[in-house]
Amino acid sequence: MNNIYVKNIVRFVLLILFQVLVLDTVQFGGYVIPYVYLLFILLLPFDTNKSLLLLLAFLTGLSIDFFENTMGLHAAAVVFIAFARPGVIKFYFPTLEYTKGEEPGLSKLGVTGFLKYAFTLILLHQILLTFLEVFNFHDFIETLSHIFINALASTLGVLVVAMLFTSQKRRKRRKR
Repeated sequence: MNNIYVKNIVRFVLLILFQVLVLDTVQFGGYVIPYVYLLFILLLPFDTNKSLLLLLAFLTGLSIDFFENTMGLHAAAVVFIAFARPGVIKFYFPTLEYTKGEEPGLSKLGVTGFLKYAFTLILLHQILLTFLEVFNFHDFIETLSHIFINALASTLGVLVVAMLFTSQKRRKRRKR
């Protein structure tokens, strides 16, 4: 089996388990839940087939929906950001060149580029997820603040996890 497939399968399982066993059980401030599982979709290789990207996004969201009993809300929101992902990459990085199997991670995009890319997609995820859950515009300002705070917390969590993986790779290269 190809190394890229194994790495992504392990990443999928670990991120889903971390989300449902750790992050979903601890709510910061009563309602802030960082959605770090989105890192799986964010780090899929640039050249991932669009149909496969949407299928993986659906399975990722459906896995979270299964554990959180949210009846497809996460699946819809994650498929939406998977659909928007190529456009966001082209918008922020129009001249970006990449090799086969390369990921849009910190080492490729830099911290600032990765933050722009991740925050935009996470914000889109939070907007759709929150409005599907609330399903009205009552207390619009409070809902917007909830979206923004969750998007910031999720982006921070994604950045921390991405930095942990990046620093491990750098350590391995230094030892060789």
